[in-house]
Parts: sequence; C-alpha cells; structure tokens
Amino acid sequence: MSTLTLTKTRLYAGVWEGVLTGGDPKAPPALRVTHLAQEIEGIEVMEAEGVDGWIVHVPVPVELVSDGVQTFLISDAETGKSLNSFTLLFGEVLGEDIRAEMGLLREELDLLKSAFRRHCVETM
Repeated sequence: MSTLTLTKTRLYAGVWEGVLTGGDPKAPPALRVTHLAQEIEGIEVMEAEGVDGWIVHVPVPVELVSDGVQTFLISDAETGKSLNSFTLLFGEVLGEDIRAEMGLLREELDLLKSAFRRHCVETM
C-alpha cells in the first residue's frame, strides 16, 4: 500500500475540498477530522473522475465559525497519520500572528497523546 497524500484544492461555501492520492485504489480510505480533539462529522470521500485518487469534502460546522483561530486536523483514521490541516482566523489578526501555528500544534499534540495512550493500553 502506498502512502496517502492529501492536497487542498479549495475552500468553498463552507466545505474544504482536497484530492487524496495513494492507498488502495478500490476502496476509499477512512479519514478523521478533528477540531480541539472533537471529531467532525459529514466527511465525504468520493471517487475522482479522471484523477487517480479520491475527492475529499470536509464540511465546516457553522457553530465552529467564530472569532479567533479554529484549526482542523485531517488524519488517516486507520494509522492516525496527519495528512493535512486548515485554519480559520476571524477577528483582529496581527500580521505576524503565531496563533494559527499554536492551534495546529495543539491539535497534533492531542493526536499524539491519544495514540500514545492507545499504545500503552495495547502493550500492557
């Protein structure tokens, strides 16, 4: 099985879109999208016409669109590997603001913590 690669194509009408390549060409891979360690529902992975891969749609829940930095992490549900992320910034944003980077680091740290805990339980 080859490595999965997720490339953003656009964010349109509240839906993040991307192209996923790699993996089993006959079965769509399971993806997981989280925001502050909470799983986002409604992810669609569809066969892409004319492209060797899958089209991914991630709806951005309206209740998560608010002032501040909102970071969404997209990962392989089977392996937990981070494939991509996107960040929404609203309100007063400084030119050299690192809040988006901190939000992404928090999401990745939460993912690592849950993987480590799962590993500890499995190896006991």
